Amino acid sequence: MNAWLVLETGEVYSGLWHSGKDRAGEVVFNTSHSGYEEIATDPSYFGQIVCLTAPMMGNYGVDQNVWESRRLWIEGFICLQVQDSDRDRSWIKRLDEDGIPLVSCLDTRGLVLRLRSGGTPWGALVQAETEAEAREKAAPLIAAKKTIDKDWVAAVSRREVEVRPGRRADGPRLAVLDFGSKENILRELENHASELRLYPSRASARDILASQPDGIMLTNGPGDPADVRVATETVRELIGKKPIFGICMGHQILGLALGGKTYKMKFGHRGSNHPIKDDLLGRIYMTSQNHGYAVDRATLPEDVRVTHVNLNDQTVAGIYSEKRRCLGIQYHPESCPGPHDARDLFRFFTEKMT
Repeated sequence: MNAWLVLETGEVYSGLWHSGKDRAGEVVFNTSHSGYEEIATDPSYFGQIVCLTAPMMGNYGVDQNVWESRRLWIEGFICLQVQDSDRDRSWIKRLDEDGIPLVSCLDTRGLVLRLRSGGTPWGALVQAETEAEAREKAAPLIAAKKTIDKDWVAAVSRREVEVRPGRRADGPRLAVLDFGSKENILRELENHASELRLYPSRASARDILASQPDGIMLTNGPGDPADVRVATETVRELIGKKPIFGICMGHQILGLALGGKTYKMKFGHRGSNHPIKDDLLGRIYMTSQNHGYAVDRATLPEDVRVTHVNLNDQTVAGIYSEKRRCLGIQYHPESCPGPHDARDLFRFFTEKMT
């Protein structure tokens, strides 16, 4: 059958169906040239249909060793071309195993221009003979998807406390509040720490402090930080008691806990080529990013300074308070996919802040 992407705002795009079942989600785009497996397994993409702007996907196969979590989280995958040949169709097969729709030959340029100008709407990928049939099938899927619990972080966070050994015997013992962590955040922390103790997103400050950590990591995760329950209050209790480093969702939750506010961006930042000015390390570098919300600079307290800025649009990309011993970064220094330019921030946290 023909493939259709139907947006809740009325636009319809046609393409070629390769795998999976009809599904709905928030429609976003990513400008990375590679890393489709890392993107699909990043819990921050929970509830989202991802359109890749690079033309060819699936061209280097699959390898579960590069996965960023235990499963695929995306609701759909859109690209201009996909490797679908006798030589290799492993990416299509992998998505199909989880019922995730993969659509190619869609006007990705037109779709991205629509998302940039009009924001990121909900939409559905469906199989249908005609556009009219596609609209009819998409409407109830979108309506049902919009009723799910808004605390997406709770849906992707681990359920039990987990302890992992670090690789540095003389390194700090770190507590990790899991909002939907990518594995490479944990790998980077393991390189600098003696032990990691990972907590569910709704863990209490009392439980975290009971393990007497030397520092606390707040990880990435999906959704609107204002909809995340418990975590902001927990982090507010932890501020000043232990050094805190927040990445992406962790950065946004930290901003809320400090008394700031967050807002939804028009189309967000998703890709591995976003330039950042870093006044903390004194550098300018390219970064991997995946977020749809940002911290409002004007709402931050006086003793919290903006130390990192996105050079594309001047949005807040990082905050730091020496007094309160906390650092928040609105991008992914652990990369995967993306450049490794910002990895020294893990060293700054584990050697200077703790």
